[in-house]
Amino acid sequence: MRERSPCVYIMASGHYGTLYTGATADIVARVLQHREGTFDGFTKEHGCTRLVWFDTTATMDDAFTAEKRTKRWRRDWKIVLIERDNPNWDDLAISLGLPPIAKS
Repeated sequence: MRERSPCVYIMASGHYGTLYTGATADIVARVLQHREGTFDGFTKEHGCTRLVWFDTTATMDDAFTAEKRTKRWRRDWKIVLIERDNPNWDDLAISLGLPPIAKS
């Protein structure tokens, strides 16, 4: 059984691509939903399937607060945040046990 942990995350459509910020209690399940286009909306429309940054929080309330704060940030601030820990914009979902995204 996979352990769940509240977190805030950023998905991207590619290197320096469109960014989406979200919060979840189960990052693996949520990334799979983004990759599969489970829900219509922004990430499906813009192809945000690459997990480029995430940070765990103590509670879901903390994750929602961090999500709201980060969504208000300017794009260049989000890029600095991503590149601080992930300068190549690698898909961090692989480190969580998910397979690489299939190339089309």
